[in-house]
Amino acid sequence: MKMNKLSRMLFLALLPATTAIAAPAADTSFSVIPAPLHIQAGKGSFPLNRQTRILVEAGSKDLQNVAKELAAGIHRQSGLQLPVGALGKMVPVNAIVLRLQADTLGNEGYRLTVRPGLATASASQPAGVFYAAQTILQLLPAGPSKSPVLPAVTIADKPRFGWRGLMLDVGRYYYPVDYIKQYIDYMAMHKLNTFHWHLTEDHGWRIEIKKYPRLTSVSAWRNGTQFTNNRVNDHPHGGFYTQEEVKEVVAYAQSKFITVVPEIEMPGHSLSALAAYPELSCTGGPFEMPVKWGIQKDVYCAGNDKTFAFLEDVLTEVAALFPGEIIHIGGDECPKDRWKACSRCQQRIKDNKLKDEHELQSYFITRIEQFLQTKGKRIIGWDEILEGGLAPNAAVMSWRGTKGGIEAARQLHPVVMTPNNFMYFDYYQGEAYLEPYCIGGFVPLRKVYEYEPVPAELNAEEAKFILGVQANIWCEYIHSPEKANYMTFPRAAAMAETGWSSAGRKNWEDFTRRMESQYLRYDNAGIGYATSAYNVMFKVETDSVRNKARVTLQTDSYRPNIRYTTNGNEPTATSAQYRQPFEVDLPVNIKAAVFQDNRVRGQVSGTAILRKSAR
Repeated sequence: MKMNKLSRMLFLALLPATTAIAAPAADTSFSVIPAPLHIQAGKGSFPLNRQTRILVEAGSKDLQNVAKELAAGIHRQSGLQLPVGALGKMVPVNAIVLRLQADTLGNEGYRLTVRPGLATASASQPAGVFYAAQTILQLLPAGPSKSPVLPAVTIADKPRFGWRGLMLDVGRYYYPVDYIKQYIDYMAMHKLNTFHWHLTEDHGWRIEIKKYPRLTSVSAWRNGTQFTNNRVNDHPHGGFYTQEEVKEVVAYAQSKFITVVPEIEMPGHSLSALAAYPELSCTGGPFEMPVKWGIQKDVYCAGNDKTFAFLEDVLTEVAALFPGEIIHIGGDECPKDRWKACSRCQQRIKDNKLKDEHELQSYFITRIEQFLQTKGKRIIGWDEILEGGLAPNAAVMSWRGTKGGIEAARQLHPVVMTPNNFMYFDYYQGEAYLEPYCIGGFVPLRKVYEYEPVPAELNAEEAKFILGVQANIWCEYIHSPEKANYMTFPRAAAMAETGWSSAGRKNWEDFTRRMESQYLRYDNAGIGYATSAYNVMFKVETDSVRNKARVTLQTDSYRPNIRYTTNGNEPTATSAQYRQPFEVDLPVNIKAAVFQDNRVRGQVSGTAILRKSAR
């Protein structure tokens, strides 16, 4: 199926406008993340002082808010409190000017010019000015400074993609509203614009639905949580967001020009709802809230009209809370066991001349899509919604690699790329023995950065349907805000640059250079990020004939000062410095670490290489 013309136009509106801009400058004196499209150093600098003002054109509430945000950011970084005022007719001096003016850089693009005594940020929309303000904050010294100085610079910038997202799974673990707002702050730092809020899951229902109070009195609570090695912590866990709290979060995100996309899972991942309303299942229950992770076989009954009445009631309340056009309806990992054994589901298949249970799922999703269209909403779902036929106007979130995204784009349906092997931030980001327990997988910083969202298999027309990129934080084994931050950052910086910067502007070594300043910003913001990029990784080539090995050491950090030992001792700042691959006799116990300011940065890595008999 192909999208109708109107829906196609609406989805394509998410794409940034194109414009002709000079080739990206190769200036390496700045540490802006994500990398701007064009940045060029000027002469001199603009020291900020107590007389510096932030000026905005009168009458724009959005710009007033951006100015206040900028003032607050400058105060956090330097202690300097700048007043916000109105831009008058006089030529401003010793000022940061924020203004709206027609431009060709699209809804999120901006221009920023800094020269001695004056910084001017302009954009066609407030969002662009907001992103210019984020860039201004990154031009200031990254560490604590009482003498904030902006370097002279000219920037013309705009995002490559219109969807730059992070997903947080609150269904498995409830995060308080204060942390959700903090997470949104961190997204804004990286010029991300979509917060995908995974609100319902087999293991928890987190949003208040007034018509169905048992969704919060029953479905929001469970008796424990599975953690490492299939053990269960029997300490009860739960929580939910009232509709007033949802409105609060949505408004807060809007102030940062971030759209909140709610996810209400269906037809699978719905056991929490069935525990409260078992009549919506194929078997009638009863059900208990699950504690152990894994895919549950009990799902919404697709042959029962009461199921659709329930979901329509739920989605009516959800649609009223979220002003964004898109609602995520899940659609992933829905076992068909119950449907195959359910007489009502089988009757639905027969009545609608469906081929099988996969087409029944397509029927289910399409029916929900048609209802949401009456509320002015459009749907997006995980790539399983392709199975059995894609709903006419659906967008696809491609998570099982890139195959689903390629298939959807070839059908001219919008796609958000979020392949698990690049964009699942619940995966390990360093060697497992050095990292907190995770669900599995391996997605280090470099791998995130090197991902290209537009598959080479697509032609130019099909490639237009790639809306952007998103990373996901699934919380089976992430049970605290501290660990969520650790798993998200710095990988979110790499994803942000992938979503914002032009493919030709990306440069891994320059990114790692700029990350040195970003880590200081994280420190200043109190973000407990992972330092796994500094951990040393070993590449070993063994010569079993000579009982020797050639060892290569590498990290995901900028020009690291690696020190190592070959006697099993902990490395120190005076240990041998790694300069090139080296040869060792076997057996050997090598330990290595990156040193900054004579101290270990990251953790000490080690490997034992044993003798191997020659054959």
